[in-house]
Amino acid sequence: MTDRPLLEINDLWVTYWGRSLLGLSGRPFHAVKGANLSIRPGETLGLVGESGSGKSSIANTVLGLVPAAGGSMRFGDEDLAGMGTRYPSNVRKQIQAVFQDPYSSLNPSMTVEEIVTEPLRVHTTMGRSERRQRAVELLELVSLSREHLERHPHQFSGGQRQRIAIASALALQPRLIVLDEPVSALDVSTQNQIINLLYERRDALGIAYLLIAHDLALVHHISDRIAVMYLGHIVEEGPSDRVYRRPAHPYTKALLDAVPLLDPQAQRARRAARKAAPAIDAPRVSTTGCPYQNRCPHVMPRCQTEMPPAYAVDGGGTASCFLHADRPAVLPASGTGKAA
Repeated sequence: MTDRPLLEINDLWVTYWGRSLLGLSGRPFHAVKGANLSIRPGETLGLVGESGSGKSSIANTVLGLVPAAGGSMRFGDEDLAGMGTRYPSNVRKQIQAVFQDPYSSLNPSMTVEEIVTEPLRVHTTMGRSERRQRAVELLELVSLSREHLERHPHQFSGGQRQRIAIASALALQPRLIVLDEPVSALDVSTQNQIINLLYERRDALGIAYLLIAHDLALVHHISDRIAVMYLGHIVEEGPSDRVYRRPAHPYTKALLDAVPLLDPQAQRARRAARKAAPAIDAPRVSTTGCPYQNRCPHVMPRCQTEMPPAYAVDGGGTASCFLHADRPAVLPASGTGKAA
């Protein structure tokens, strides 16, 4: 990996506009609010958070499916934010995606050969025989074989379908692959196979990943760095081990505390402590102050009026929390070393 970012996002805003019953523009919904992220060549950045936090909105903006409403987004020397949703071919070739559901992301009317070679047909001048040979090579990379070329997606298991999707994403030798919940629709044993496959291909080919997920344990396994999102904001980011073992933001700690423990006694103790704790409100968008203020057990008066900046924390990375205003600190360990 090099020090220069492959993808650099600064103060990114993503906005969706509602529609009234008369078809007029309604009120805007800001799905992403001033996000800052970077990914170096060959690096995996895990982006985690609960549903509705804005993870997929960032992914779709990077892919050019949704325009940026504000901020900058650079991919190498290219200004992605300025392109909106009109990426030129040379950019499309370098940024590929693997989506969540392998049952719906593959065209059921196409053969495996057609699916895997479609990027080659669109973006290269390869002849049919060359594309077929490349398809065989790609299938072998994901532990499938030539005999699968003429089959259709419905003839494969979920894990095999996701391998086909990965082979298609690798076809153009991209520099960045966006993985949007790539294993959440699969059973646990198949999840492990796909994650290990992605890990091996990254190291062998030097590809960078933007991994979107809600499972911090899974993200920790494959990511070099982790960024945590809450209601459109990046509330914490840093090296994978530090974020996973020493969370610096109360929301990150809450995500980790939701991971079941293998030790029944420890799990019972955690459940009892949770019941004894004061009730926490449901998520609510705040117009001023910290977005996590109405759920945070450490909330202070200034949290209700001021947006916390990103403070540097021990172990690397930052956390947007006033707990770190006077000196770098981390919250108590969550016992995630025993997580299932």
